[in-house]
Amino acid sequence: MLDAVVHNRWLRRYVPALTDPDLWHLNRHSTARGVAIGLACGLIPGPLQVAGTAVGCVALRGNLPLAVITTLYTNPVTIVPLYLVAYELGHLFIGGARSAHLGVPPVMSFDLAGLQAFWTWIKALGPSLALGLPLLAATLALVGYVVVLVAWRCHTVRAWRARAVRRAT
Repeated sequence: MLDAVVHNRWLRRYVPALTDPDLWHLNRHSTARGVAIGLACGLIPGPLQVAGTAVGCVALRGNLPLAVITTLYTNPVTIVPLYLVAYELGHLFIGGARSAHLGVPPVMSFDLAGLQAFWTWIKALGPSLALGLPLLAATLALVGYVVVLVAWRCHTVRAWRARAVRRAT
């Protein structure tokens, strides 16, 4: 995979940044950063998720393939509930009257009318959603980062103990 990146004519000028081992190898810190970046960028609309993830991984030295895979937690089934959670989180900080359109999410379809209905519904949610999305992204990223570090540590300690038991017998 790395050879394909190094020899690609469109990516050639970015090779020094793209050959960083943390972008491609799994270790404790690059894995945790990759999951955090993927969780944060998963809330970016549409095809910009992967571009945002790539930029974030290069800047923060996170595992790029893992980060891209992590963005898949948002899909047509989960995006409306996630945006509702983001709205509620933003509304918790902003307060004020609730939007009249909150309780009626549109039927998800990927034709022009369906996408326009979804966009109209999102715009009606307003400032609460605008504040809630970055807050939810930061919260998910922080939780993902900590969970990966703790899980990696537990796995390592369990492996050390198993090795000690094998050596003792």
